[in-house]
Amino acid sequence: MARLRLGPLLRYVDGSSATVWVEASRPCTAEVRCEDGAGGETRTFQVAGHHYALIPVTGLTPGTTTSYEVLLDGAIVWPLADSGFPPSVIRTPVDEHEDNHRTVRVAFGSCRWAAPPAGEKDPVGPDALDTLAARIAADPDGERPDVLLLLGDQVYADEVSKATRRWLQARRGLTEPPGAEVADYEEYTHLYYESWLDPEVRWLLSTVPSCMIFDDHDVIDDWNTSASWLADMRATPWWRERVLSGLMSYWVHQHLGNLPPDRLADDPLYAAVRATPDGTDALRTFAAEADADPASVRWSYRRDFGRVRLLMIDTRAARVLDEQNRSMLGPEDEAWLREQALEEPGSYDHLLIGTSLPWLLPHLVHDAEGWNAALCRGERGERWARFGEDLRRRADLEHWAAFPASFDALAALIAEAGSGPGAPATVCVLSGDVHHAYIAEPTWPAGAKGPDARVLQLTCSPVHNSIPLSIRLGFRFGWSRVGRIIGRRFAGHGGIERPPIDWRKTGGPWFGNQLMTLTLRGRSARLRLDQARVESGGAARLRTVVESELG
Repeated sequence: MARLRLGPLLRYVDGSSATVWVEASRPCTAEVRCEDGAGGETRTFQVAGHHYALIPVTGLTPGTTTSYEVLLDGAIVWPLADSGFPPSVIRTPVDEHEDNHRTVRVAFGSCRWAAPPAGEKDPVGPDALDTLAARIAADPDGERPDVLLLLGDQVYADEVSKATRRWLQARRGLTEPPGAEVADYEEYTHLYYESWLDPEVRWLLSTVPSCMIFDDHDVIDDWNTSASWLADMRATPWWRERVLSGLMSYWVHQHLGNLPPDRLADDPLYAAVRATPDGTDALRTFAAEADADPASVRWSYRRDFGRVRLLMIDTRAARVLDEQNRSMLGPEDEAWLREQALEEPGSYDHLLIGTSLPWLLPHLVHDAEGWNAALCRGERGERWARFGEDLRRRADLEHWAAFPASFDALAALIAEAGSGPGAPATVCVLSGDVHHAYIAEPTWPAGAKGPDARVLQLTCSPVHNSIPLSIRLGFRFGWSRVGRIIGRRFAGHGGIERPPIDWRKTGGPWFGNQLMTLTLRGRSARLRLDQARVESGGAARLRTVVESELG
């Protein structure tokens, strides 16, 4: 009898269809049956001895909520027999042609260590996803996100838990590199089990649709920092298996569910993996090509939620690392981003740009990264270039500011997309990575063509992680007037020009395990930041820290 090993994860949802991801214990037919008669089924596909299915659900009615079951070879495996949670449901939006002003709630965050098992003390405090699950379960008919955006570091391949360390020790020992880090596909699956079998998170992901993108820790800290970094990694004997396994497991566990059904139907890799009894070789070949030639694959994607457009950008694998031509996105991805942002002006009221790395940073950090990029380009000579590369790796200087041409290009695209007839009300850059939350707002200089839309950098992390006190103080100082002056000194030494825009922090920084939620209706936008806190009696709850109107 087939068992449910992982999932279900509710991924894509529109007015009449959905996709549900599962992992089964053996080859089987995976099926979803909805209370209202909708449903769908598919055969599992195999990768590295594991059996997965992305089940298409059709026949849903717009504007309804229906509970569902998952069956494997005809036997019900979800909901779990001993579940204390409400039924998992699929909530479809109303037909956009009938209501162009429906409310869309988008919750987002990044950076989640797996929560420890129940009964163990949590060293970094309560998990924001666990507490969100508790809030929804306590009031199933109340407010919930229409989509959950997970903006990177869904798993930590290089910072494993004590339990996973013990598992790795028993499996292969820790004396040979990469030691207490993930080495292959099987070990990646263990990370996903540890993270997504958390009872609260498992139920949450079964009933709230999700969109995901990777960041560095999904593979390794500072993944693709520079050409020099990549050359050093490729010279190690364990790196190739690590990066191929990381890309393969990301494609299976995260990327597939990001795609709408029509994209899946046209995806040649998905067809190839499903057409053979074992899709491992096809997927491994794809991962090798993606690693060798990043331009051969696009991990970025677009999702539309009524009149809200989401462009989720890959800012890790798509990088151009040549020191004289560094770019956050390759030419093909830049062209795709531009096309998607400018397509059909007036067809959306809000543009969301999801990028794991913040676009707007504290001024001191921004200028330090630009200065470092100039040093690494050789602007101050070979000795400074060597110093700059060492500093870049030690200090994680590899955000948008470390790719100055890409920073400027994104500013120009946002100004263009946010201007003219049919301009959206807001353009929001949604990011994580930096283990705190803040709001920053850019301004364009007098005489420059700035956007009509309100533009905001909304940064929210971690979902479940920590940040040292020294880094907290550093980020606070980075926004200060003195920090800004010091930053300009760095910029002067590197001979770098001022960026084409200025910006200021209008909220934060806030520290803790947290989620932001955007509530969008018509041309209005409201932002709320919730933090997971332990209350008297020991229970963890989400508590609102700030709530404000954006437009």
